[in-house]
Amino acid sequence: MEINSNHSWAEPFKIKMVELLNMTTPAQRKKKIKEAGYNTFLLRSRDVYIDLLTDSGTNAMSDRQWAGLMLGDEAYAGSENFYHLESAVRECYGYKYVVPTHQGRGAENLLSKILIKPGDIIPGNMYFTTTRLHQELAGGIFHDIIIDEAHDSQNPHPFKGNVDLNKVEALIKKFGPEKIPYLCIATTVNMAGGQPISLKNLKDLRKLTQKYGIKIILDMTRVAENAWFIKQREPGYKNKNIAQIVKEICNLTDGATMSAKKDALVNIGGFLALNDKKLYEESSNLCVVYEGLHTYGGLAGRDMEAIAIGIRESLSDDHMDARIGQVLYLGNKLRKANVPIVRPVGGHGVFIDARKFLSHLKQTQFPAQTLAAEIYEDSGVRTMERGIVSAGRDAETGEHHYPKLELVRITIPRRVYTQAHMDVVAESIENVYRNRRKFKGLKMIYEPRYLRFFQARFKKL
Repeated sequence: MEINSNHSWAEPFKIKMVELLNMTTPAQRKKKIKEAGYNTFLLRSRDVYIDLLTDSGTNAMSDRQWAGLMLGDEAYAGSENFYHLESAVRECYGYKYVVPTHQGRGAENLLSKILIKPGDIIPGNMYFTTTRLHQELAGGIFHDIIIDEAHDSQNPHPFKGNVDLNKVEALIKKFGPEKIPYLCIATTVNMAGGQPISLKNLKDLRKLTQKYGIKIILDMTRVAENAWFIKQREPGYKNKNIAQIVKEICNLTDGATMSAKKDALVNIGGFLALNDKKLYEESSNLCVVYEGLHTYGGLAGRDMEAIAIGIRESLSDDHMDARIGQVLYLGNKLRKANVPIVRPVGGHGVFIDARKFLSHLKQTQFPAQTLAAEIYEDSGVRTMERGIVSAGRDAETGEHHYPKLELVRITIPRRVYTQAHMDVVAESIENVYRNRRKFKGLKMIYEPRYLRFFQARFKKL
């Protein structure tokens, strides 16, 4: 299934409070994006009309989550809210141990430090920016093991997050299983366009890794969204609910990193979940160094309570139907307007193929960065680049990484915007598409050392 049918549906919630948005003029937006160095991350939120930069920490919490904030036990050690979070992780995901962190990259840091030795090989179904950086800082080397179809924006494969088992076997034979501490498996795959992995593929991968004694660590940031796609697309799962499928995914892995700012519907927080007691003890000890005591990990008690509630809410079938339904709605409108987007539409956003959209620009002219800036200038809608800027440079040669996918991510926060907002977004992108030949590209004039896409600055060519 690629795009849902066009029958009417409604969100499984009603609006109780509103936040007023700021409208800007074209002249104001032109000035603001220039001041921001044509980097949408450097815009002030007050200058943004519809903010689709990310779905991370930008979700609307429920009445139960807000009520949960008032139950915050702000004890330094042994907060009651930690035990509520631990219970939710065990019940909903099946992992034995949990170490809270300030957000997902805190969990990635702990995991990398306890498992990776210099020279180790870390295979994964496409890189993610912060994940790969923590692996490299620990001395590891990332290798892409995703299926080739994932690098083709127009390929309609229903599970473009799948792992190519032949690539995994080739790495094991070349480097030996002792050099591969774990496989990093994302659900869904962000950089491929929010694409899911199938349970069949994960089961086959589990058999292969068990043969060689290699761990699977899940990046479970959007695991419930992945489960929705399995329910819709994979034979044998139509009559299972999201919660059951999520548990089955987690049971095929040895641990997980989680940014609760996505699936779990909160504004801050994450955790590292493990089944191995020794690894848990190492990570909880390291947590004290980098995050805080192992029963709060950089979070207030109220934050942990909101995560515990949000985990359970994320597994509702009604919630997930509405969440991904809105993404599909926007994707369908852009497809009808012939805007080149990644197919099939992913779980957390619609991804524009900037190389096809701005086919007259070279990749070194930063087409995705250019397009994100032009969309903002047109309407005040903030999106983000996922292409050559995000890919960074080769640590040894200093050359740009040149990903096959040069994308603009239109990321939709959960429970925040209405269908009318999606209509405005679609109309703006259609207008930019009509005028696409006018855009000249960008030149990078400031480049930070790490994760340059957050802070790099550009000027128009």
